Amino acid sequence: MKTLREYILDADAAHTALGHFNFSNLEALHAIAAAGRALSLPVIAAVSEGEEDFVGTNEAAALVKSLREEYGQPLFLDADHHYSFERVKRAIDAGFDAVIVDGAQLSFEENVALTKRCVDYARDAAKSGGRDILVEGELGYIGVGSSVKDTIPEGAVLTTDPARAAEFVRRTGVDLLAPAVGSVHGLIRSGKPHVKAELVRQVREAAGVPLVLHGGSGLTDDDFRGGIQAGISVVHINTELRLADREAIEKSLKEHPDEVAPYKFLASSVEDMTRLIEAKMKLFAGR
Repeated sequence: MKTLREYILDADAAHTALGHFNFSNLEALHAIAAAGRALSLPVIAAVSEGEEDFVGTNEAAALVKSLREEYGQPLFLDADHHYSFERVKRAIDAGFDAVIVDGAQLSFEENVALTKRCVDYARDAAKSGGRDILVEGELGYIGVGSSVKDTIPEGAVLTTDPARAAEFVRRTGVDLLAPAVGSVHGLIRSGKPHVKAELVRQVREAAGVPLVLHGGSGLTDDDFRGGIQAGISVVHINTELRLADREAIEKSLKEHPDEVAPYKFLASSVEDMTRLIEAKMKLFAGR
């Protein structure tokens, strides 16, 4: 089986993208894995710091490893939006395939210092452990939290300077870069900004590493197609998945008010999330 790095580089060369989906329960993880198997495509499952605290660091790593080995599928685990060296280190030590160092709200120099420290640790851990570990850095604040918001978060900067991106990659040595190219985290009731495809192209050319699009929930198909064609190789989806999970559970409980067996009233949420993930993965893969 190829490594996550190889799959991302393949996507970068083909102008397609891998889907990156968060989970905080077993139902979402099973949906992510099932969608990947159904389409025979690599897929990334992820936990943010809050999700990781709920699931458990070692538990998340063990669950993904178990599914990957049982089905022989390219299912990978990412530490999404980790804000400190200590949290990044914990994920790497637990066996995560990739980590995201989120220093977007720090000053440029602080962001560089934190990210570089995490990259150095990942490189040492990879050498000693005989495994490949990807490190993603962020440059440009696009808000926080996978939630439904009324307006664009205050202080959000939706454009990353290509020259700054090149300097950031050069000084940190990151494998992947998440720039601000128009999208914001979560769903925006007043309207989601569009992805700036030309900016994506400029940042990709300047940075020299594959790019990651955060804040994918709520974007149009054309936004995705344009961004991926311009240089996005991984796309994050979380809020839409959370909503699908909640809505399916609410509907199931309403239709079966006396049901108390979780595996029965949660089954529809797995089905709905799987359908959503499959649709996104097909779009990202250009199918």
